Amino acid sequence: MEQKIDCAVACVNGCILGDKCPNVEFKAEASKFIEETSLDKMLELAEERLRKKMMEPPKWVLPEDP
Repeated sequence: MEQKIDCAVACVNGCILGDKCPNVEFKAEASKFIEETSLDKMLELAEERLRKKMMEPPKWVLPEDP
């Protein structure tokens, strides 16, 4: 039986499912990115994303009509 957990909450201090983790493929990708990307490049990517987000027009959320 596959366990359903909220990884953002349950795995704050590390994965609790180990090899049974449904996100194991993402873990490998993240590890590879961290190993192959310099901190300066990571900061540059984050800054670029923040600049793009700041340039987006505001998104209005209107309440539904009663």
